Amino acid sequence: MGNCQAIDSATLVIQHPNGRVDKLYWPVSASEIMKMNPGHYVALLLTTTLYSSPAAAAAAAAKNNSKNIPLRITRIKLLRPTDTLALGHVYRLVSSKEVMKGLWAKKQAKVKQGADKIMTEKISPEFEAEIRKNSEIDKAEKVKERQRSRNNSSVNSGISKPRGWQPSLKAISEAGS
Repeated sequence: MGNCQAIDSATLVIQHPNGRVDKLYWPVSASEIMKMNPGHYVALLLTTTLYSSPAAAAAAAAKNNSKNIPLRITRIKLLRPTDTLALGHVYRLVSSKEVMKGLWAKKQAKVKQGADKIMTEKISPEFEAEIRKNSEIDKAEKVKERQRSRNNSSVNSGISKPRGWQPSLKAISEAGS
């Protein structure tokens, strides 16, 4: 009799979004997996945790169900194409759409956290007035710049294509004249 668990540590598992699972028995680079699955990124599955949330418990109680509905939280780490997938780990393919959604949510959380931090800090009224004044000046400058660019584009509308920088040689005196 052999040890069946030894085979599990010598495999590399890749979970697809549709539920399919691939097992590989050799290390492979993330770029190879991404080439075989266009539009997907490779992520290392770090942890999967089950929580019983209060909201899920309230929903279960509303349905006259005494069991708590568990909440599953899975943590992943996106890999670079240069990273190598190692044996004994579980990897998941994540669509680029999901990655963008996650990055956007992370950015929004940072923005919200930064706004909350600013709101909780004490700002002197003088400093707040200075910030407003600077932002109004910046807005006015942007409006003026837009108007200038519109005026310049209407004057140059007769020219078929925009010209780049050209050297200007106003006066060159000939040597020896």
